[in-house]
Amino acid sequence: MIPMKRVILSPNPYRDKNFKTLREAMAVLNEVGIETRVCLPFEVDKTYDLPRDIRFSRIERELPNTDLVICFGGDGTLLHMAKTATRHGIPILGVNIGTLGFLAELESGELSLLKKLATDEYGIDNRMMLDVTVHRDRDIIFHDICLNDVVITKGAVARIVHLEVRCDGVQALECAGDGVIVGTPTGSTAYSLSAGGPIMEPDAHNILITPICAHDVASRCIVASDMRVVTVTMTQNARRNAYLSVDGGKALRMNMGDKATIRKSNLCTKLLRLKENSFYDAVNMKFRIG
Repeated sequence: MIPMKRVILSPNPYRDKNFKTLREAMAVLNEVGIETRVCLPFEVDKTYDLPRDIRFSRIERELPNTDLVICFGGDGTLLHMAKTATRHGIPILGVNIGTLGFLAELESGELSLLKKLATDEYGIDNRMMLDVTVHRDRDIIFHDICLNDVVITKGAVARIVHLEVRCDGVQALECAGDGVIVGTPTGSTAYSLSAGGPIMEPDAHNILITPICAHDVASRCIVASDMRVVTVTMTQNARRNAYLSVDGGKALRMNMGDKATIRKSNLCTKLLRLKENSFYDAVNMKFRIG
């Protein structure tokens, strides 16, 4: 590993009140000679009063010349930034200011560990991503990548949705319920876990398929190979729309006949590590097991 020289700091202004954690991180990094740039992970409301003593830059401008992106917030902030950083081949590190913060490497009280970035005292985990495409007839109406999961649900309407899931063209699951989650090993500790799915080690090579509140008791979670191509469609007896969301982002309405195709992406998210904790240490700490 090589020492970091230039780092982007990306705070969630609604989590990092008055940018307190950001300012502390800047002081730590400047002390060891690391240059910093501050970029918001998303557009904030126009009525939000940003501090005038912090210079904000555009993420697109700074990414080509940076070594690392540090996110301050919850898992949602990191997931939002992960796509942009990954497309530029830049590693990302999370500082938790949320509640669970399972993807974050550091808590806000551990900022002194950022000094390790000036040396070679860090590691990088490559996390599998999914490539998601939605076809409508012959047209592609949606394409994205995700680190956690693809969720296809019934939306807010209190009715069930009928979905068919195929792996390499062969029916793997047909269920009626609230929907289905297709996730990565990283996403196994997110929505899938709440829906009854298993916990998977993040470096496993699998695609996780988890029904959400299935009415058929025979509907079970499937752990498929990462070589499989997963397709999800509404069955012919469906009378309602389904909604597809990637990593908790804006939902896409799927009509009858639309097909979501999900496969392992050629891209990997690079999560930077500063501690030697095992994955199971994180599970025990975050979920208070034992």
